[in-house]
Formats: sequence, C-alpha cells, structure tokens
Amino acid sequence: MGTSNKQTYYQDKNAHNINKLRELLKEFPRFTKDFFRGIEQNSSASTRIGYAYDIRTFFRFLLYANPSLENNMEKITLETLNSLESVDIEEYLEYLKLYTYDGKTYSNDERGIHRKLSSLRKFYLYYQKRELITNNPTTIVDMPKLHEREIIRLDAEEVQELLDLVENAGTKLTGRKKAYYEQNKLRNIAIFTLFLGTGIRVSECVGLDIEDIDFRENRIRIMRKGGKEEYVYFGEEVRTALKNYIEFTREHITPLAGHEHALFYSIQKRRISVQAIENLVTEYASQITNFKHITPHKLRSTYGTSLYRETNDIYLVAEVLGHNDVNTTRKHYAALEDDKKRSAANAVSLRKNE
Repeated sequence: MGTSNKQTYYQDKNAHNINKLRELLKEFPRFTKDFFRGIEQNSSASTRIGYAYDIRTFFRFLLYANPSLENNMEKITLETLNSLESVDIEEYLEYLKLYTYDGKTYSNDERGIHRKLSSLRKFYLYYQKRELITNNPTTIVDMPKLHEREIIRLDAEEVQELLDLVENAGTKLTGRKKAYYEQNKLRNIAIFTLFLGTGIRVSECVGLDIEDIDFRENRIRIMRKGGKEEYVYFGEEVRTALKNYIEFTREHITPLAGHEHALFYSIQKRRISVQAIENLVTEYASQITNFKHITPHKLRSTYGTSLYRETNDIYLVAEVLGHNDVNTTRKHYAALEDDKKRSAANAVSLRKNE
C-alpha cells in the first residue's frame, strides 16, 4: 500500500513536469519535437525541461542576432542550425554573460554557460547523428573551464547551534509567532535531524510517506533520482525526532484529501513542498551563520563530511548519499582526501630515534 501511494506522488510530479514541458514546446519550431521525443527514454521529464529552457535561450539569442528571423521562433529551421559557424556559438557564450529579454536582465556564471553549451551540443548531436545536419559548430568551441568551488558545510558547533535553535527558538517569541512555532516545532526538529542524520535530498524528504518509515529496522524508504527505490538507515537521534513528530503532531492532523499518506505536512495540511523546506532551512540557518548560505543540499554535504571523517570510507559515503559514481563523491570531498593524505606524511619514520 505504501509503495503504490509513494509512486502516485512521483507520478503526479512527473505528470506535472510533462505538462509543463508540453507548454514550453508550444513556442518551439516543429523540428525540435523530435529531439525531445528522442531523449525521452533516457531522461526524466525534469531533465528535459532543463534542456528546453537552455535551448529556448539559444533560440532567443538567434532572434536577437538575426533580424531576418523577424523575431519569430518558428522561422528557425534545421538549415538555420546547419548554417552557423563556431564564431556564432562563441558570440552566444558571450551573450549569456549578460542579456536582456522581455524587459528582464539575465546573467550566467561559468557553470550556467557550461551547462547551456552542453545542452546545445546534445541538441546538435541528435540531428547530426540522424544526418539531418552536416555541420556541428558546438564541438569546435571549447567548453568553459569550471573552477572548483569550496564545499559549504556546517561544522560540529554550528550543527549543535542549529538544532538548539530549532528546539528552543520559541522562548523568544510571543503571540501568533509563538503559536505557529509550537505548532510546527516537532515537525521542524524531525526535518532538520533527518537531513543532518541521513543526508537525504530535499526532494526525497518531501516524497516520504508515513508508510516509508520502518522503526523496526530504523530505516526509511526513499525514491532516488531515476526512480530507484532504496533504504536509508538512521540512528537513535533521528528515530526519536521522527517518533515525537509522528506521535505528538502528525497523528493529530486531519490532512486534505489526497495528502493522507504524506509524512510531513505544511500549515495548510497538505504535503510540504520543496520550497517550504528550503525557506525553513534558510530561516534558521541564517541565524547561525552570516558567512555561509545554508540550503538543504548544504545540510546533505554536512552529513557526508561527518560520515567520511568518521569512517574514512569514500565508497560508503557514495552509497549512502546515492551517488552513482564514486568519483562524484571524491570530487566533493577532495579536501578531506587531501587531509588524509597529508596525515600520511609523518606516519612512516625513516630513521629510528636513538
């Protein structure tokens, strides 16, 4: 029963994304439908939406750079793509740094530009493989270099401060704010403890149903990216936080129809949203540190760091976090790997002390 309802949540989410993609594609040239149909078997609807946004930006650049298209996206054809040269793609990358569309100004950092060129390469390659175009200028242009970003995480003291704040913030509140805090206190403690004690993604947290909690084995059943179902185990602190929330808060909520199986509820008595959790994390974390922008993903990194420091097992960290490639994990925790290597410098003595 739990599994079917959980699938229903993700099916609803997927249906929403499919409809959103169809709306986006209505303004695209007809030939682009083949591309999105062609990649459907190996990509999620949310991934295809990302491609659609990136390709739409490229089409808008073409309209901006080529007056003969008369600001009409339907006039962009495969012949248009085939006629472009590498210099046109370089101009597009320059355009991405800062541009205006429909009265709004947009900009992209190196990662945004890197992703958009990667999307465009995939787009061109689809038609090139099918011999619908012979020219592919995207492969001539070098991908932008990506500089390593520092992994932002909370240290042990900040984790303690954050959990203390979530648990005790009500002492400084009065009136309606205090009542709202008390109403959601156990839920919020459970959410923060779950993030910091398991490293799950915010989407995985939102997708949890009450049937996915297994207190006999101290584990939760989650749906990973790509629809893979996995179990994640938790410790006593997470167990206590979840039990308190379920027993003293959740069991006393009468949810809206269609939300009966959700684990975490919003104030409107419906399944809590990703945005609501992101806002919750920002609200509390900003009171702990002004120098770090803490998101649910940063809490995930905090857990990963703690787990690696305790176990020194990068493969275990990759498995628990649900990384398909251990190199992804190693890249994230490269600094910790360096610390371990540095400690080896004095581990071996070349001469014994007399």
